[in-house]
Amino acid sequence: MKIALPANIMGSLGEFQSDSLVNGNLVRDIKELNCNDGEVSKIDFKTSPRFAGIKPLEKKVWLASPTMHKEEREWVDEAIRTNWVSTVGANINEVEKQVAEYVGCNYSVGLSCGTTALHLAVRLAGEKIYGVPKVGHGSLEGRRVFAADMTFFATVNPITYEGGEPVFIDTERETWNMDPAALEKAFELYPDVKLIVIAHLYGTPSKIDEIRSIADAHGALIVEDAAESLGASYKGKQTGTFGDFSIISFNGNKIITGSAGGMFLCSDKSDADKIRKWSTQSREAAPWYQHEELGYNYRMSNIIAGVIRGQLPHLEEHIAQKKAVFERYRDGLADLPIKMNPFDAENSVPNYWLSCMIIDEDAMTPQVRGDMDFMYRSEHGKSCPQEILEALSAFNAEGRPVWKPMHMQPIYENHGFVKASDDGIDVGADIFRRGVCLPSDNKMTAEEQNVLIEIIHRCFK
Repeated sequence: MKIALPANIMGSLGEFQSDSLVNGNLVRDIKELNCNDGEVSKIDFKTSPRFAGIKPLEKKVWLASPTMHKEEREWVDEAIRTNWVSTVGANINEVEKQVAEYVGCNYSVGLSCGTTALHLAVRLAGEKIYGVPKVGHGSLEGRRVFAADMTFFATVNPITYEGGEPVFIDTERETWNMDPAALEKAFELYPDVKLIVIAHLYGTPSKIDEIRSIADAHGALIVEDAAESLGASYKGKQTGTFGDFSIISFNGNKIITGSAGGMFLCSDKSDADKIRKWSTQSREAAPWYQHEELGYNYRMSNIIAGVIRGQLPHLEEHIAQKKAVFERYRDGLADLPIKMNPFDAENSVPNYWLSCMIIDEDAMTPQVRGDMDFMYRSEHGKSCPQEILEALSAFNAEGRPVWKPMHMQPIYENHGFVKASDDGIDVGADIFRRGVCLPSDNKMTAEEQNVLIEIIHRCFK
């Protein structure tokens, strides 16, 4: 198969030689190439001598897929049998009650997804700080908000929904979350900021005590995105309880799922009531349809709540399975020049949602990424994220790059970005450059994972 080389990648490679490119990849053995007028042949990992003896997995191993049990069907069937298939019903009530009890918060409100929960949390925080805006204007209009930089797009978009301007805070290496030192510096640069949006990356708690101390010193509220970290704890307290307002997600790849769904968490009944009202089109308690403020169709479905209700009893089981996956990678890759995604073992317990690795700097082969394309060069004893991801994919397993930092995204690249020091390295960009999210499905067998571990070893051959 022949493909044309991406022009934007070709122009960015500099010292790399174009006659050693294969499908955008620089390869070890020039004899593997079939070049003709700027076109190249794609290397087949399955036939490469480096991977001799490895066969593709019979069933695809996913990054993280739903794990179903019998209870989900029981609660969904009951909702259908009793005709409670809208945005009210016993499943929603029970899930809200059980989540609040498990997490340790006073109130929870079931919503259609984690992003809608974040949106309403950010809107509520904006109104608490700046007052109720005019209709058609966001509660953060014209205001800066400090936000986690290395996270999923959904963490920061609600700031923009409400007319705010995200200012991104760089990442620290010990947990891959918001750097408190960079946050403190950000307040020196922007002392008027009154809202911080944090996240717990890949199920690992942030340095929340330090972040909370800084927020309190500057009179700022915190919205806590715990979408990925349900079941994780910091100093014995569950994530989802550290923000002034917090959220969790039940998306299809999360540690427990409803196929969709999210939850807003808070300590005050009035705030929970406000979110419940906003999420059901802000209908007033009148005998007709009366509306006095902006509302949304954001409420959780009783069907989705039935799936979540069936999942909740298995949360600790899923965490144990995810931990076993992490530990098998940690032990099986211990002889390679890599490190697993870190956490503060003294103060926190992650939920091990995704197992990730970062390649040591001196073991990185040259790699270039454009907006859509990439290329790399294979070298003996070294590798890079894109080579590892392509090799895993060739043998029927799904991995991904770590989150590309928000300040590197085209939509936000002109927004403020604060590092801990002016001459310091861009930590989030460095983790993105060297990091890999490994296949972390809790249904993966030890035998399947051993194959993946061997594939990763072969990438460094």
